[in-house]
Amino acid sequence: MSRQKLSSFQWSHEQDPHKSRTREIITEHPEIRTLMGRNPYTILVILLAVGLQVAIAILLSSRVYDLSWIWVFVLAYLVGAFCCHTLFVCVHEATHNLIFKNKTLNIIAGITANLAQVFPSSVSFAKYHIKHHAYQGVEALDADMPNRWEAKLINNSTFGKAIWLLLYPVFQMIRPLRLTADIKIFDVWTVVNWIVQFAFMGAIIYFFGAKATVYLIASFFFSIGLHPLGARWIQEHFLTHGDQETKSYYGPMNIVNLNVGYHNEHHDFPSVPWNQLPKVRKIAGNYYNTLGYHTSYVVLLFQFLFDGNISVYSRMARDKKSKKTAPAAEQAS
Repeated sequence: MSRQKLSSFQWSHEQDPHKSRTREIITEHPEIRTLMGRNPYTILVILLAVGLQVAIAILLSSRVYDLSWIWVFVLAYLVGAFCCHTLFVCVHEATHNLIFKNKTLNIIAGITANLAQVFPSSVSFAKYHIKHHAYQGVEALDADMPNRWEAKLINNSTFGKAIWLLLYPVFQMIRPLRLTADIKIFDVWTVVNWIVQFAFMGAIIYFFGAKATVYLIASFFFSIGLHPLGARWIQEHFLTHGDQETKSYYGPMNIVNLNVGYHNEHHDFPSVPWNQLPKVRKIAGNYYNTLGYHTSYVVLLFQFLFDGNISVYSRMARDKKSKKTAPAAEQAS
């Protein structure tokens, strides 16, 4: 397939599509308000996923079983990646205060979910993610938008896109440096997040050694990198078909990853917890079933890698002046 070198993001002078659609849906289907709230049982998912990751790490370090290094990466790809991705979704739920009513408890839940993700990030993620909802596509305020140099460097090369996915966590960590929003990089909770995370990883390294440590690191990179799960980042806001800038995923991985694919529904109603998102689509199907969506992360991953018409530039950008305030009931709590 021919590859046309791109040089810029696609530009929109309109507000993002979620705010107007939210107003329309809530007017037509006011019963959706009953889905807004919290799901405290998410903390059980966090404890289960963190516990499973630690258990596998200990198993790999055990001299009794003496598993070879190949099992470190096989288990990281087939099991650890899913656990880590689910924990990332749990951090996201905590960011929107969708686990507990108390904000502090949500922060603690996020830090707990962060444990098996190796690097301290839950508190920092919370600071930037809400800006993504309010200013979708605004380069100076939305950390989900690739850097221009990042898009130019990778563009639509298959090899480049594969490396970009593999190192996606690194690019994510760099992007906030671009933002102009008045956000405190360090505060008390950021320091707590760092101390807890470094203490946890220090204990893993000291007591369980190299295999356990590498397993957790590999699980983290696979969970949001060169793996079918990595296609989630393409699914959410890349222009894979036309100019629809947000797409949902309705496929089997939603079962193990807490309905993370319902991305249009989430952006329209960020106060609805993960377990209720399918009901949003069911109630307002006349809106969501007419939108483009994906059903396979595997197909989307290969499409992104090998389709010369899709590049890291395949994103919709806009000026912050296009932002309008959504109804208070639909704002992230």
